[in-house]
Amino acid sequence: MIFPKECKFVGNASTRPLGEKVYCLTQYLIHPTPEGLEVLRVVLKKDGGIMREIESVEKIAGHEDIFVWLGDISTPHDRVGLIKKAMTTGKRCTIFGDKYEHMTFILDPDLSGFQKVHVYDVIPPKATLSATLTELEKIGFFELDNILFEHHIRDISSIEADVYPCKAGGFSKTLDRDKLIPGEKIACCRTGRQITHECYEDNHQFEEICPLSQVNAEPFIARCCRIEDSGVKRVNGFFGVVVHWASTPKDITKALEKMLDEWRKING
Repeated sequence: MIFPKECKFVGNASTRPLGEKVYCLTQYLIHPTPEGLEVLRVVLKKDGGIMREIESVEKIAGHEDIFVWLGDISTPHDRVGLIKKAMTTGKRCTIFGDKYEHMTFILDPDLSGFQKVHVYDVIPPKATLSATLTELEKIGFFELDNILFEHHIRDISSIEADVYPCKAGGFSKTLDRDKLIPGEKIACCRTGRQITHECYEDNHQFEEICPLSQVNAEPFIARCCRIEDSGVKRVNGFFGVVVHWASTPKDITKALEKMLDEWRKING
């Protein structure tokens, strides 16, 4: 796969105000022909100023190989998102942008070399960890990290229970607002069980909902309400990192980076 790291390495060759000279950072040119666009790989002469002469040219995609993506894209830095779009076109090469904006392209899109990270979260009310990573991914925060997130989100409203964790999830009866009746089935985590054991007699049934109970792949990142369980660790035998329920985006990304650093040391 060829996907220029930054769009500044891709030049637009629709006009030639300075003849054969191009900008010094240019590695690729998108060049219009009578048949359509083509993509050229260029090597520039080392001597010169900001605008330099071309030493060699190689056509890496002809008009028959190219699909021009005219739909909206949030940012050219959404690397995984753009690759996924390019994989749907049926063409070897997809060009994003038009002649009046920054352009980039992907040749032979492929996600097989990306590091998959499994994300474990629950709804309702909101899968905050999953949503945070998705938003950061869209703006290009992980652009050069080659991370592919696989989201595992459990909907706890599908559990048949009498009592659920909190009113924020929209449930009619919850552990945080209502008094329990003996024998009720409670959908909750270790914290909920602890509250029940401390405040009521031990005559309730429990359904485990903690995202950590879902972990079955590595590396992973998961959300948990027990702050003492945060950190890089193994859960159910799988390597990953646990972040607190209320972690900030900065906390989440720092934890993810630390976990991946340790994962790479272990696995090369």
